[in-house]
Amino acid sequence: MDIRKNEKILVTGSDGFIGSHLTEELVKAGYEVKAFVYYNSFNTWGWLDTLPSEIMKHVEIFQGDIRDPNGVRVAMQGVDAVFHLAALIAIPFSYHSPDAYVDTNIKGTLNVLQAARDLGVRTLVTSTSEVYGTAKYVPIDENHPYQGQSPYSATKIGADRLAESFYRSFELPVTIVRPFNTYGPRQSARAVIPTIITQLLSGYEEIKLGSLTPTRDFNFVKDTANGFIEIYKSDKTIGQEINIATQQEISIGELAKELIRQINPNAKIICEEERLRPEKSEVNRLLGSNKKILELTDWKPQYTFEQGLAATIEFLKDNLDRYKPDIYNI
Repeated sequence: MDIRKNEKILVTGSDGFIGSHLTEELVKAGYEVKAFVYYNSFNTWGWLDTLPSEIMKHVEIFQGDIRDPNGVRVAMQGVDAVFHLAALIAIPFSYHSPDAYVDTNIKGTLNVLQAARDLGVRTLVTSTSEVYGTAKYVPIDENHPYQGQSPYSATKIGADRLAESFYRSFELPVTIVRPFNTYGPRQSARAVIPTIITQLLSGYEEIKLGSLTPTRDFNFVKDTANGFIEIYKSDKTIGQEINIATQQEISIGELAKELIRQINPNAKIICEEERLRPEKSEVNRLLGSNKKILELTDWKPQYTFEQGLAATIEFLKDNLDRYKPDIYNI
């Protein structure tokens, strides 16, 4: 496979958790990057503000709003590909603000697809393992049925199907990239791993969590970022939906016990009512198949779960003041 170095790639959502890592890895791999960041009056660029200057000098910043079709179209001019990561992703927040998820996740994706079609831009649309809902069989491959168990997952299903329609209707070179649960440095406390770690590092004896029985397939963020790059490098992936998964699972309860063992063995787990998803909305099991990505690309995970957790703990130790472990972050 040829590395498409010197090509210019637009990363939407580049100011976020996965997007900032992807921006960093693309620069290291020799690509030119245009970073689409969410416009705000503070002129902050999210996690990109923390990247080294030797990385950022290779990044062109475009401030805009993924819900604005004109801004999206302007941003996409002159690029060879777009990696579309901009989205609202927190499941609890989607319960009371579903309109915002439709506007951002569905209409935002449509804006990217429309511009990509008109400008002839290769497109990678970011999906989520949440589109599958609770596993009907494992490992979950790309043929698994979809189930909208939250407004968030429903909007991501809608965005995925829009992407598929642009491939089938207009021959737009689209790939749907579906990471399972990504974790690592820079992740917000709306996710379970930083939620547990920040409470432990803050010295709490009672660690507040939701349901402990669901299982998840956790990808370290640098493996997820490199999955995007390897998927892009392979022409075999055009028109495909591709999981990024480790094909290993751990329950939230077992995960919490391991982190307690490493950081504060005296801590206890408390199941807090407000953190529980509605019964029919909880995704009880996610275990992904990585057969397809291994067959179509040169991707292989580079980090063990132990290595990834260690890197995450170290990051959170150094950045604990950025978090609010005393409140439930939805």
